[in-house]
Amino acid sequence: MRLNPARRSLLPRLLLGLLALFVLIQLVPYGRAHSNPPEQATPNWDSPQTEALFTRACADCHSHATVWPWYSHVAPVSWLVQRHVDEGRSRFDINVPGFGEDAGRAGQEVGEGNMPEPTYMPLHPNARLTDTEREQLSSGLNATFGRE
Repeated sequence: MRLNPARRSLLPRLLLGLLALFVLIQLVPYGRAHSNPPEQATPNWDSPQTEALFTRACADCHSHATVWPWYSHVAPVSWLVQRHVDEGRSRFDINVPGFGEDAGRAGQEVGEGNMPEPTYMPLHPNARLTDTEREQLSSGLNATFGRE
């Protein structure tokens, strides 16, 4: 099956248009304000193991120690990463006084498998928790932050 000449000339223009759109969306300022504000508080962890598991699986979105990988500077992925960090910090942040409105539910969320978010896992395989680690982190968060 051969493409007619009109369709053959459409493909390069479509690809050029997509490339131009990709370049243009890089000008959108959202998703580039990567900051790690100063710590205002730190939790009194129930154990070093809870702290280590939290750091490995949760800290990028729920602390002021976010690691901003290279792809967090490239739109549209940067928009998703920024939104996740903004939402995570607004609900539960170990570096603000009171730790956020969802601090008491953090252990439950981890225990039920709702956290870390599935969209976070493909590019952060070290955040994958075994069933035992999930249980340990859930219990440790409940002990550290209490439970609603």
